[in-house]
Amino acid sequence: MLRFFLSSLSALRYTYGIDSYRWKKGEKWGKTGMNDYQQFIANIKRKTGIDLSLYKEAQMKRRLTSLYEKRGLKNFQQFFAAMEKDEGLFHEFLDRITINVSEFYRNAKRWEVLERKILPKLLAQNRRLKIWSAACSTGEEPYTLAMILSKFVPLADISILATDIDENAIARAQIGLYTERSLQEIPEEMKKKFFTKEGMYYKIDEKIKKAVKFKKHNLLADPFGRFFDLIVCRNVLIYFTEEAKQKLYHQFNEALRPGGILFVGSTEQIFNPVLYGFEIEDTFFYRKK
Repeated sequence: MLRFFLSSLSALRYTYGIDSYRWKKGEKWGKTGMNDYQQFIANIKRKTGIDLSLYKEAQMKRRLTSLYEKRGLKNFQQFFAAMEKDEGLFHEFLDRITINVSEFYRNAKRWEVLERKILPKLLAQNRRLKIWSAACSTGEEPYTLAMILSKFVPLADISILATDIDENAIARAQIGLYTERSLQEIPEEMKKKFFTKEGMYYKIDEKIKKAVKFKKHNLLADPFGRFFDLIVCRNVLIYFTEEAKQKLYHQFNEALRPGGILFVGSTEQIFNPVLYGFEIEDTFFYRKK
């Protein structure tokens, strides 16, 4: 999920009482011989700690250019200067680099493989699985996990760590209200069992919400936990550079227990998984050796 622990990038947020991504005062536009975008990257990293160089340049430039042009700005230098004066624009910048596209049971056939093949094997080894939904965006992915797991074990025994860099996305996930569009792939029996219609939205069951613990985490900068049985990081890795992805594959491997599974998105097949300590368990599922 983009959404980017971009998962998703899966990318980033700001305030609401959290100090992780603040705009440091007093920094000036450098004169280093870099081009306009390179200097923007350097100054953003110094200001906020966000490293845009780890994202695919063409995609990121396109997203940000459309934002600053909408504000009547001509280049990244003007964009940076404008953010120094306008905190609201900085928040728009954070929104723009965050990929928050998610839905329940996205690519349903992969979730069916998880239910039929992957989870029974994992549960045969340990009835209380340690699971991480990395770059979880607005919560559809970890809630999907909880609903599927509830077929095997009581909800009270399920605890899923769900992380994202975007504070606003996490806040929406914790509220648990979703549009009908985001539920279009969910099996009808699951929809009836775990959702209540409230006006134009569907509210997820409180028991499912309690099975998921949300936390802010930057995949590209923060340390990973250890000894996970299952890590789900889908539709986020595609936004990163090859170098960033390779580093993440190694980190995911280290975060899994032996025999643990990494579940990635349908456009994120890992070529030569053995280089990162994985074996193919099924399409888009990789087992730590």
